[in-house]
Amino acid sequence: MTTTWLPQGTVYGTLMNFACEHRALAAQMADAPYKAAPVAPVLFIKTANTFSAHGNAVVLPVQVREVQVRASMGLVFQSNMAKTKVNSAQTAPNYVANMVLMNDLTVPHTSFYRPPVKAKCIDGFLGVGQAAHAVDGLQSLDSLQITVRINGAIVQTFGLSDMVRKPAQLVADVAEFIDLQDGDVLMIGSPFDAPLAKAGDVIEISAPGFAPLRQTLVTA
Repeated sequence: MTTTWLPQGTVYGTLMNFACEHRALAAQMADAPYKAAPVAPVLFIKTANTFSAHGNAVVLPVQVREVQVRASMGLVFQSNMAKTKVNSAQTAPNYVANMVLMNDLTVPHTSFYRPPVKAKCIDGFLGVGQAAHAVDGLQSLDSLQITVRINGAIVQTFGLSDMVRKPAQLVADVAEFIDLQDGDVLMIGSPFDAPLAKAGDVIEISAPGFAPLRQTLVTA
C-alpha cells in the first residue's frame, strides 16, 4: 500500500552544502556581489505549489526542455521546536522527528546570487517520498547512500559523507537565524553534478531503509 505524505510546514532547501559544489564554484565565490565563500548556510524555499507526492506525474512547462534531478533528504521538525531553541549540534537531533526522500527538480541555471524562484518554484517541482521515517540519530545519515535512476538506469549515486555541514550541524546553524516550526522541512542539499531528465522520463530516488520515490515527467 502506497502512503501519501506531504509537508505541513515550510520547506527550506540548502545550497552549496556539498564539498563538490564548493570546488566547482570556488572561482565564482570571489566575484561580486559577495566576494567570498558563504559563512552561513545558503537557503531557499520550495513553495507549497511545488509539493508532489510519490507516483504523481510532473508537468514540464512548454519552455522547459529538461530539468536537474537534485535528490536530497528532508529533515522534518517536531512540535517542541516552537517551545525551545536548538543551541548546538548535540541538541539538534532532539528536534528532528522524521526524514523523507525528496526530489528538488530545478530548471538548469548558472547563478546562485539571487533566489532561484523561476528555476525551482514551478508547480510539482518538489517530489516527496512515500512516507516520513522516524529518525534514529542524525549521525546515521553521514554514511547514507542515495541513488538516482532514470528509466531504470543508475545515473547518480552519492554519499552524504561529502557534506560540508553534517545534518546536526546544519540544523544548529540554520536555527541561529530561522525559528524552525512544527512541520517545517530542511533539505540537507544535493551534489553539484545533478543528472538531467526530460519529458517522458521516469525518475526513481532510493536509499537503504526508504521506499523509493518515483515521478514521471510529462509535457504540458
